[in-house]
Amino acid sequence: MSSSPENVWVPTRAQLATAHDKVLPDVLAPDLKVVFCGINPGLYSAAVAHHFARPGNRFWPALFAGGFTPRVYSPFEDHDLLAIGYGLTNLVPRASAAADELSRDELLAGAAALTLKIERHQPRYLAVLGVGAYRAGFDRRKATLGLQDERIGGTRIWVLPNPSGLNAHYTGPALGEMFAALRRAADG
Repeated sequence: MSSSPENVWVPTRAQLATAHDKVLPDVLAPDLKVVFCGINPGLYSAAVAHHFARPGNRFWPALFAGGFTPRVYSPFEDHDLLAIGYGLTNLVPRASAAADELSRDELLAGAAALTLKIERHQPRYLAVLGVGAYRAGFDRRKATLGLQDERIGGTRIWVLPNPSGLNAHYTGPALGEMFAALRRAADG
């Protein structure tokens, strides 16, 4: 990997190519306030082994704008979230170039595996980042953004928009407001 001016590792094209199907480890611990669940890791994230690492992904700025972090964290600080009560996982663990490469069966199997993780770690909230993935994986065809009626054990489920830079439906400020609504609920 080469180093950028910010001393952040940037994967080469060859490293991105070999990241396909890699699994990005979870950042989890028991009794967290919120576990944020992406759809699946992108190749960039898998190559550098950090969540939401691709430049242009708006997860870290939305987390800050929502009041979860005291500043915009770098993807390379993803494990630092545990110290402030938050975790990271994915619905489907394997990396791909795009979420549309995932089959419905993978999403259903991922939701079943995620349910077991959430039952084991018991966070207050599970925040699924992507309403389409939530609908497909949990078979909730009419789900909307926000707090869901369903729970996993005592864990409440909250659906947020996918923060990928490819999701142009939501501006940065709108994402921040949606993240802030979850933070207020999690802190309450």
